[in-house]
Amino acid sequence: MVAWRHREARDGFEVVFPRREGPGYRLDGYSTAVEEGEAWGIRYSLLLDEEWRTRSAHVAGQSAEGAHEVLLEGKEGSWLVDGAPAPALTGCLDVDLEASACTNALPVLRLGLDVGDSAAAPAVYVRATTLRVDRLEQSYTRLEDDSGDCMRFDYAAPAFAFRGVLTYDRLGFVVDYPGIAARFA
Repeated sequence: MVAWRHREARDGFEVVFPRREGPGYRLDGYSTAVEEGEAWGIRYSLLLDEEWRTRSAHVAGQSAEGAHEVLLEGKEGSWLVDGAPAPALTGCLDVDLEASACTNALPVLRLGLDVGDSAAAPAVYVRATTLRVDRLEQSYTRLEDDSGDCMRFDYAAPAFAFRGVLTYDRLGFVVDYPGIAARFA
């Protein structure tokens, strides 16, 4: 089990239960928060291959905007959203949930960057309150590890005018995501 407390951008909590499944991995998680006075909650299940590429994601959520559900299926960078082809998502290998600090682990684990290396990591981005699916351009640059033996990455998501240093443990899970979440278990 891994858990985060949402902070600054919203108040809430996320917990995920990672496990091996066949040759790959499964992440089952929950995230709830209050953001700008509105409460929302999601549950998610992501199936990943042995190289940490997302193969499917089932996300169900509830907010003031109603109950929503989305099924994403990916293969070699092509995607189906609720069974329909989504050509705008071509080339994405990861799913990034707005409601989740956990999903920022996927490109880090998949890319295996050495210190000084950079990579673009466009993602299938799922909004927290509506589960609307978009493409999110983002990039990661591996920085020198900190003195506490954590990995650090310069992360950028230009669509949100966001750039910050994300800290990860040696297993690849986010420890600190400035303005978004901090790990506590």
